[in-house]
Order: sequence, then structure tokens, then C-alpha cells
Amino acid sequence: MKYVVKRDAEGHWSVADVWKRGQALLTDPLLNKGTAFTPGERDIFDLDGVLPYQHTDRERQVRRGYEHIQDRGDNPLEQYVSMMGLMDRNETLFYQVLAAHVEELLPIVYTPTVGQAAVKYSHLFRRGRGLWITPDHKGRIFEVLGHSRSDEVKLIVVTDNERILGLGDQGVGGMVIPIGKLALYTLGAGIHPAYTLPVSLDVGTDNPELLEDDMYVGWRHPRLRGHEYYELVDEFVEAVKRRWPTALLQWEDFKKTNAFTLLDRYRDTLPSFNDDIQGTAAVVVAGILAYSKTVRSPLSDQRVVLVGAGAAGVGIARQLRHEFQVTGMDWEQVVRSVALVDSGGLIVEGRPGLEEPKASLAMPGDIARRAGVKAGMETTEAIQALRPTVLIGTTGQAGVFDEQMIRSLAGSVDKPLVMALSNPTSKSEALPSDLASWTDGRAIMATGSPFPPVRHHDKMLPVAQCNNVYVFPGVGLGAIVSESRHVTDGMFAAAATTLAGLDGVHEAGLGRLYPPLADIRDISRSIAFAVVRQASEEGVGKRMSDDEIEAALDREVWDLDYPRLEPV
Repeated sequence: MKYVVKRDAEGHWSVADVWKRGQALLTDPLLNKGTAFTPGERDIFDLDGVLPYQHTDRERQVRRGYEHIQDRGDNPLEQYVSMMGLMDRNETLFYQVLAAHVEELLPIVYTPTVGQAAVKYSHLFRRGRGLWITPDHKGRIFEVLGHSRSDEVKLIVVTDNERILGLGDQGVGGMVIPIGKLALYTLGAGIHPAYTLPVSLDVGTDNPELLEDDMYVGWRHPRLRGHEYYELVDEFVEAVKRRWPTALLQWEDFKKTNAFTLLDRYRDTLPSFNDDIQGTAAVVVAGILAYSKTVRSPLSDQRVVLVGAGAAGVGIARQLRHEFQVTGMDWEQVVRSVALVDSGGLIVEGRPGLEEPKASLAMPGDIARRAGVKAGMETTEAIQALRPTVLIGTTGQAGVFDEQMIRSLAGSVDKPLVMALSNPTSKSEALPSDLASWTDGRAIMATGSPFPPVRHHDKMLPVAQCNNVYVFPGVGLGAIVSESRHVTDGMFAAAATTLAGLDGVHEAGLGRLYPPLADIRDISRSIAFAVVRQASEEGVGKRMSDDEIEAALDREVWDLDYPRLEPV
């Protein structure tokens, strides 16, 4: 029997028709309350004598759960394993502990530690969570989706494991990403975990270390490619659409070519988006908007050089061009204000070997000539010619931002914004300590993974974390509440504008581009509200008044308390 999670007549979250009793109930992570089961519940569900006598309140349970994490010392991977163990035992308590220590534990359950977990996945494996779809399931994927723990799925995060953070092909280990993303949806937006489903399209791996590892738990074959790959994804999408017609699907960590192909292929088939392309772009745009306010210079005065033309880089460039156009800039200004560099140098129209979607973002030749740049120009030369105010890295290559490059940037702008966004920490384009030194403490810094503040002479300089968790939970919640048929670029633009406008984001001189992660619930709710309103205005979601949006959000958001269990 599947979970039926709902709000009861009094507005409390409850689980209907609970048939499990005794040990069977305690081994179900969505139903287990541990020592929080009340005396009445212990009597109803045959738990008398099965648990210690003392009934424990939420505060003491959270304190005990947090102590278990602390007992793992300073080893992030051990702390990750401990947190995942808690999720597998008592899912509600997992979220309560995470919510009580957001800024400390977020880097443990997601970036950067989740990268280590992906690499070691087969050796750490303890318990399955979510669903794995392999080529062996072709022709019966609809049936396999029926093996999920809940009949009502509102949100799916799916990966094919090929571009896990900056670590590349991690095969079956990529499953940690959908699990982690959905945990952040629940933490940030309050989407009940019973409504969520992590999926790995385990189509093999081209990572020789995994194929040779006798502990590897995935589909041990070279990666499925071409027509067979797309046939499998087609069947998966059709099966999702048939089983859960209104479910929101998030694509995650696909290779660039596949990422854009799948996004364009299915965005009108079911509500879906790619967080690497659209979510990253929105949080970067929000950071640049906040930077503009911090330095008291309008967006139209900003000039961006973007190094790295993968899914994230292309997505950021697209969104930035849109934002610049909205300010009223003419097309040449827009194009000159967003320059894209890849391993072949500056991307200019006519450069040999340019494939889509890079080609669509290439600087036209005549504009490049007037700007004094040419195809293939190295990053430092492009910076010297274009005099950007913002430098962004999405390369997955540690140390790409060298001293000469950063000093060139700082030579033409008083307070440059440097966003070294590659994850995990080991892949960051530059260390904040170096950025501070090379700019004499003038740079405003943002990174993909968390870094502590940097001391420069007598000042402590903050390092903002440009984390997608600021955006995607609110976008997802808004899409679900509005029952959107599509997730549009306008919805992400609304998310970026909302994030940049939150109180305390652009405190003058402090270099703070984003609000504290401890406020993630309030942040996600504000973004969800803006997304629902935008979906209504664009005609892709329900028409709702502001009061109706607030009421709908109230109904959807789980408060992280234990649900009432209604026995059969």
C-alpha cells in the first residue's frame, strides 16, 4: 500500500490508512517518529515495549540527532553518511536537524561533500532511494515508475549521471544529486518528501575506473548514445506524463549537448526545466543585480566576460542578454556586454568548429572588430580589450583565473565582481584569498562552493555563495502551486529579480550578494509567490489573486513536523 499524505480537516499534515505496526512502522523512514511516538500512538501501533519509555519532544530529538553528526568529527564525508543514515531511519527528523543547522549542514548534504559521495557511491551504498531506469527496462518503464513509494508524485529530479558537478561521469553514483536536490526542495520550499522522486537514468558509464571496479553497483556497460539513448528518454518522459500528468520534472547534470536537446525537446510536453542551465543563470543574474546596487551603478553599465561555455555558461549568457535587453540597451550594446570564452578562446562569429548552442551566442564579426577583439583571443586579452566589470567562471577547471587575468580586471574597475562558480571546492577557478590579494581587497567575490571570509590586512572580506538553492526550490514550489503547463524563462527572471531585491542582500560596501541561507524558507516562499504571479500573467498557470497565492502556498508547504498517522 502506498503513502497517502494529505492535510486533515484541522489543517494538520497526516498520513492516511497506515497499516504498518510495531517494527515494520519503525523501519519506514516516512512514518517513523522514534522516541517522539506518544503513549497513545504506541498503544495504537503496537509499539508498547518496542521503544524506550521516555517520550521525547522535537527539541531534544534534534539535539540528539545533531550530536550524532558532531561525533563524526571534522570528516565531511563521514558526516554525510551519518546524515543519509538519519534520512533512511527517520526522514522527518533528518529535515528538522538540517533546518536547525542550515548553514553548517547544507555543505554536508549537498555541495561540496556530495561530490565525494558520488565518487565513492558504490563503496558507500547502504540502501536504495528513488528509482534507477536502465536500458534493460526498455518497454516497461511505466511499470517501473509504479514501484515508487508514493502514488502521488509532484516533483521528479532526474539525471543521467554524465556531468556530476565538475567531476564528470560518475555513473550510478550520480544518484546522490537528485536525492540531494530533493532534500533541498523539502528544506527550502516545504515540498513533502512523499511527493518527490529521485531518478537515475543509469545508461552506463564511460569512466574506466568505474567499469573496472568490482564493487560498482550500476549498469556495467559503456554509455548508451545516439538513437537508443533518446528512445529510452522518450519512453521515460511518456511514462512520467502518463502516470503523473501534472508532475514537474527537473533535468540535472546532463552533458551540455544532451542538456539543451532534452530541455528543448520536452519543455512543451510536460512542465520541466534544467537547473544547470536556467537555475544557475537566475542565481547569477540575481548576484549581478545585487552587485549593481552595491556599487551604485545600473545594470546597463555592467560588462561581463564569461569563461566556460558548457550548459551553465551558455544558460547564464542567454539570461544575461535577456536582462540587458530589458534595460533598453540596443543589440550591439547587449552583445558587447556579454562575451563568452571557451577552451578555444573568445567566441566570435565564424570561428571554426563552433557548434550550437555556442554559435548562437557568438559575437558578430563586425561588432567584434569595433570592440577591438577577435576570435580565439585569450581571456586576459579579452579582459584588457572589453574592460569588464564582472568575470564569471563555469569551467570546472581549478585555478583558471590566474594573477595576470585578475590584475587586468582590477586595473579597469574599482570593485570588480569575480564569480568562480565551479563545484566542488577543488574545482573553483580561483581561491578567494588570491582574489583578495590580487585586487588589493577590492574584489567582490562569489563562489559556487562555500568559502569562509578572507582576511586582507585589517579587514575580513565576505565570500558570497552563488548557490542554486536560492532559486530552484522557490521556482519548483511556484510551478506546482500554479499548476503551470510550462516553466518559462520569465518565471526564472522573476525569481532572479525577487532574490536580488530581498532585504539585506546588497548592503553597501559589504560585498554581500545573497541573503543568509538560514532564511531559505522565507526566500523560497518569496520567489514562489513571484513565480506563481508570473505564471498567471503569462497564461501558463492558474489565474490567482495575491490572497489566493498566499493561501495556496500555506496549503502546500510542509512545516517539518511529524504527521498524524491515521491507522487502517
